[in-house]
Amino acid sequence: MNDYGATLQFGSFITPAAADPRGVVALAVASETAGLDLVSFQDHPYQPAFLDVWTLMSFVAARTERIEISANVHNLPLRPPAVLARAAASLDLLSAGRFALALGTGAFWDAIVAMGGERRTPGEAVRAVEEAVGIIRDLWDTSIRDRVRRDGEIYRVVGAKRGPAPAHPIPIWLGAYGPRMLRMVGTLADGWLPSMGPLGSLAAITEGNARIDDAATDAGRDRAAIRRLLNISPGAAHPDSLAELALDYGIDTFILSSDDASELRRFGEQTAPAARQLVAAERRTGHSPGG
Repeated sequence: MNDYGATLQFGSFITPAAADPRGVVALAVASETAGLDLVSFQDHPYQPAFLDVWTLMSFVAARTERIEISANVHNLPLRPPAVLARAAASLDLLSAGRFALALGTGAFWDAIVAMGGERRTPGEAVRAVEEAVGIIRDLWDTSIRDRVRRDGEIYRVVGAKRGPAPAHPIPIWLGAYGPRMLRMVGTLADGWLPSMGPLGSLAAITEGNARIDDAATDAGRDRAAIRRLLNISPGAAHPDSLAELALDYGIDTFILSSDDASELRRFGEQTAPAARQLVAAERRTGHSPGG
């Protein structure tokens, strides 16, 4: 068992379809109305069938009041980290502290290059994430007067002014699968955000958690403070299954990939409360977090 004892949260993962922009925003509003905690969107800047995620998130922030907003996940090769930091802090201020920053190494390299980005090796892509996290957090930290200077292998920042400070400590989640990225979650990040499909098995969750926990321990961090999120399909959205994932595999945030308003409503109004009740009952009867 690997229950970290975290409060369960539930969210949506909506396709940012440019063909139906009003429908996309309506699904985000429906996610909040259904009681979900998070609404998220793909970020593929090279895909003309998709809305730009930053424009979409800003519009959604203005149309909602409570729900947390995030990409799932940002395409770092086409999003310079210094500019990303300013955009994230700005949206967090505009939304009164409702933004979370999720980053990935990037994929579909031909499409990235076609948009003017650089093709990176797997090692370079991982290194870029690590350097980006440092730059972003430096720019958010306005408690220091000195300008930001970092001379990395991928990114150089030579005297950037700090700020604006976000409205709240913006969490940084990483879409991670490989050993190096998983260790980075443990040492640097606030959350792990994979999808069930690419993971392939429940054993991969256990293995991922072990790598994250070992890295967190080595870095002197509290492993239970690292959020464990998971993108799931509608077919996996059953209260019993989600309770098992929470109690035995440490998942605390379940994000339903769906563009169906009725599925999102059912997930928020029925599935989420039932899963919370199952987990709470098991914990009351002696289930020990952190096993």
